[in-house]
Amino acid sequence: MILVTLGTQSQKFYRLLEAVDNLNTTEEIIAQAGGSADYKSVKIKIFDFINYDKMNEYIAKANLIITHGGTGSIIMPLQHGKKVIAAPRLAKYNEHMNDHQTEITHVFKEEGYILEYNDDDDLQKLYEQSKNFKPKKYVSNTQNFIKKLKEAIDS
Repeated sequence: MILVTLGTQSQKFYRLLEAVDNLNTTEEIIAQAGGSADYKSVKIKIFDFINYDKMNEYIAKANLIITHGGTGSIIMPLQHGKKVIAAPRLAKYNEHMNDHQTEITHVFKEEGYILEYNDDDDLQKLYEQSKNFKPKKYVSNTQNFIKKLKEAIDS
């Protein structure tokens, strides 16, 4: 199964849904599409929102997660050891207010955690590449960050 997550933004992200819709695959595709839930597809089972427990269930079942470039939407599947293709929402298409997601996806890609889908990429090729992709194991740095923040506050 392929799970597509587009976050909760009201801005449309049809560009990614269209690319997923054009994938040559027999896998079941489920999408949490937020503001893009009105997208019409015969191939993708689309929900506007999926509750936390159901999302965890879908992540556990998925072979691949294709997501927008939101940090939480990338980290959650990585915490489950899943393969991720992330596509940044772009301001030029009115998918977001700015292009900060390009920085997020680029850093995760450069660190070896994900595959990154950009405007000039072929999602089919990334999908095929994902089958052999071995993502870097995600280790949270939250506790270290909290420790350093506490030390800075206390000093």
